[in-house]
Amino acid sequence: MKAMLQRRLPLLTTGAIFAALFIAAGLKYEGFFSSNVAVNLFTDNAVLGLTAIGMTLVIFAGGIDLSVGAVAGFTSIFVATLIEQHGVHPALAGAAALAIGGALGAGMGAIIHWFKQPAFLITLAGMFLMRGCAFWLNTESVGINHPLYARAADIYWEFGPVGVPLVAAILAVGLIIGGVIGHTTRFGRNLLALGGNEQSALLMGLPVGASKVGVYAFSGFCAAAAGLVGTLYTGSGNPSTGIGLELDAIAVVVIGGTVLTGGRGHMLGTVFGLLIFGTIQSVLLFDGRLSPWWARILVGVLLLAFILLQRGLVRAVGKGK
Repeated sequence: MKAMLQRRLPLLTTGAIFAALFIAAGLKYEGFFSSNVAVNLFTDNAVLGLTAIGMTLVIFAGGIDLSVGAVAGFTSIFVATLIEQHGVHPALAGAAALAIGGALGAGMGAIIHWFKQPAFLITLAGMFLMRGCAFWLNTESVGINHPLYARAADIYWEFGPVGVPLVAAILAVGLIIGGVIGHTTRFGRNLLALGGNEQSALLMGLPVGASKVGVYAFSGFCAAAAGLVGTLYTGSGNPSTGIGLELDAIAVVVIGGTVLTGGRGHMLGTVFGLLIFGTIQSVLLFDGRLSPWWARILVGVLLLAFILLQRGLVRAVGKGK
């Protein structure tokens, strides 16, 4: 029981920090306790949230994916260019972007596994490759004027006084799917075993290679989906989309209690990490006097605190065995 509480402590801490932050902001700023603010936490952070889903599973397996921001940027300008300059239907352009993102991820996973290369270096190469391709396609932002995008912007689901836009709904569905894959499937359990100890996973006969290729393919798919959702959110494509997104995604996952070295974590923690990130940004917006850099400072402090907390817990659990 004590060991289980210790393992769940980062997740519980993240949930408590989010609750304390949201309640404190609600007490200080009039109108903060509203359904619009709650929904906007998902809407405004849909691109980051979708990227963090894939990053969570990659970190489960003890890996890292630095290419996600560049994949989102490439997808954004790729889809916009195909639609506006080549007359391709948005559904076909989106499907092609998702396939490219998944294929790139699978390729990086295969190189990481079969050539025994560090994930950091291979995904760094992927980042440069996709960022370069994005600016090769177009150096300027491209507006999307297709009727399908206009209709998508008007889609809302009413739940009493709460209106949920399409972008927020996509993120919510993505988080549920990511949680199901990570915690209820054999693939998710294999990732946690792989992150806990790759050598032991091999000795147990787990499909280590297939798991690595699969999780990087899933991360690439999520990053492409994030870029696609970014075009729905802004109504345009931009090759600069997603610069620094990979670091924000890693921060959200680690603040959510997932251990950076792999083998332990929870998708619900990523949800809390994302909500903390969004709440800090909302507080800055409501206050209006604070610089946006305060968000970076607070995220940095939280990130450092959670890394130290995780380090302490790993030692405590190890001594308790």
